[in-house]
Amino acid sequence: MPIIDWPEAERPREKLLQRGADTLSDAELLAIFLRTGTKGISAIDLAYNLLNEFSSLRNLFNASLNDFSKTKGVGPAKYVQLQAVLEMSKRYLHETITKQCAITSPQDTRQYLKSQLRDRPYEVFAALFLDNRHQVIRFEELFRGTIDGASVYPREVVKTALKHNAAAIIIAHNHPPGVAEPSQADERITLRLKDALGLVDIRLLDHLIIGDGEIVSLAERGVI
Repeated sequence: MPIIDWPEAERPREKLLQRGADTLSDAELLAIFLRTGTKGISAIDLAYNLLNEFSSLRNLFNASLNDFSKTKGVGPAKYVQLQAVLEMSKRYLHETITKQCAITSPQDTRQYLKSQLRDRPYEVFAALFLDNRHQVIRFEELFRGTIDGASVYPREVVKTALKHNAAAIIIAHNHPPGVAEPSQADERITLRLKDALGLVDIRLLDHLIIGDGEIVSLAERGVI
């Protein structure tokens, strides 16, 4: 049945306007994005087909153009639109944390770092550089590695922090296999960075490890 023939209160767009976006299912949200279906397939049915094909929104968002286009009813145009939406989401999160104190809004900070690092196929070591009011100056990727690890050089971290005139930093890296539990090497490099930054009066506030669905804070673990 075409969506236009549904009861008005159950149509995804009307439902969002009346009840809010958080009341919609993944398929309903995706149907709004798709706008239209294809011959014999409504937008909601096409959304269900995509979710069945990729198992989750996350897998759908990370799909290649080739894999995405294998589902009947979508192609390069929808893929480009989807990638644009994802990039806007990342930029929204960036603006959110740069316009407020990251330390009093840890959830926004974690969400932003997760959006930047969680789905990388290789390990990335990055930092949020903060001013003396703990407002974000800049986010920067500092080192990249393989799926097994990244080489981190404290001197380079200090040089970059001084270049940005940072008073404090939050560092983060991802674990591509998905487990966020810190290794002994993670704890050792955290302490080395804390000591190196301390020599130039820059505080290391936290080291966040981004796993598949979990984030571990070494500050909360008592390492820092």
